Amino acid sequence: MKSTLAAVPAALSILMTAGAAGTFFGFSTGVMPGLNAARASSAVDAMQGINRRIQNPVFLGAFLLAPVAAGAAGALLLADGRRSAGLLFLSAGAVYVLGALAPTVVVNVPMNNALDVTRIPSDPAEAARVWADYTGRWTAWNTTRAVFSSASVLLMALGCHKWGANR
Repeated sequence: MKSTLAAVPAALSILMTAGAAGTFFGFSTGVMPGLNAARASSAVDAMQGINRRIQNPVFLGAFLLAPVAAGAAGALLLADGRRSAGLLFLSAGAVYVLGALAPTVVVNVPMNNALDVTRIPSDPAEAARVWADYTGRWTAWNTTRAVFSSASVLLMALGCHKWGANR
């Protein structure tokens, strides 16, 4: 019975984590290169707007609840004797927390907050310096978040496989 109950948090954790992985992937492979191709002052302005609007209940709820749902699925699976599947979901949640959530809190959000209070320089050279100081480091850490979120999804997929193989 607990295994059946685990289906809801398992599905939610997969959907939310895949959404985060896709968001991070899209930023690293499309949004940031696109902003890098724009005038630096435009890139700063656009990123300030993006950072203000990404902080919405839908994104934040999914982003923060993904590891909680993975943990709930893992705990329910363990309680039902599905040890391999349960451990994989718990591991997926831990990978997400360490590789997606922690860098967000420690690196990306503080960088976003610093950029948000930055006055967009009218001097193109100064705007280019502000953007260059931001984009490379931010994108590197964002790519880390994409990789770890994707690894988390893969662990959940393997957990589903193990779960189905043990029925």
